[in-house]
Amino acid sequence: MGHDQLVALAKRQDAAVVIKPVNMGAIFSQTGGLPLAKRAPARQAYRFQELERWRRHLNIPLTLEPAFFPANDRDAAGMVIAANLDGADGIGLAGAFLRAVWAEERNIADPQTAIDIANAQGLDGQALLAAANSAAVTAVWEANTAEAMEVGVFGAPTYVYGAHMFWGQDRLDFLERAIQSGS
Repeated sequence: MGHDQLVALAKRQDAAVVIKPVNMGAIFSQTGGLPLAKRAPARQAYRFQELERWRRHLNIPLTLEPAFFPANDRDAAGMVIAANLDGADGIGLAGAFLRAVWAEERNIADPQTAIDIANAQGLDGQALLAAANSAAVTAVWEANTAEAMEVGVFGAPTYVYGAHMFWGQDRLDFLERAIQSGS
C-alpha cells in the first residue's frame, strides 16, 4: 500500500529513495515478530479490517488474502538488489513485485513469473534472476539485513530517514514532515 505513496512523496520532496531488501524472517526472529499465520486470531482479524480500510481510503486494488502470500521472496529481493547494482530501477521493480502479490495474484517465488515481471519493467529478467543469488547480491542482502537490525527495524515496510525510523505505510505523513523539516 505504501509503495506508490512513497514514490510520490519522494518526487514531491525531490528526495532519493534507496530500497534495501532484507531477510524479514531473520529480522522477525531477532525482534519478536511473528509470521502472519502464527499471530493470534484477534490480531489476524484486525489486520483484515485495517487492510480493507486502507484499500478503500487509498482507492487501490488490494487482495486481502493473496493466493501467494506469504511467498518466498528471496529471488525477487535478489533481483531488486541486482537491478540496483546495475544502476537500473530497483524501486520500480520492487513496486512491480508488490503489485504482483497484492493486486494481481501472482507468485513471485516462481522463477518465470519473476522474470516476466522484470521484463515488463523494461529490465532483463533472466539476467537479474541469474544474479539474484550471486555472492555479490547475497552479500548486499545480508548487509542490508544487518543494517536494518542495527537501526531497529522490526517489520515492513520501514522507512529510515536520517536517525528517524517510520514503520508502516500509515507513517508516511510523518516521514514527509521529517524530510520537509530536514530533521
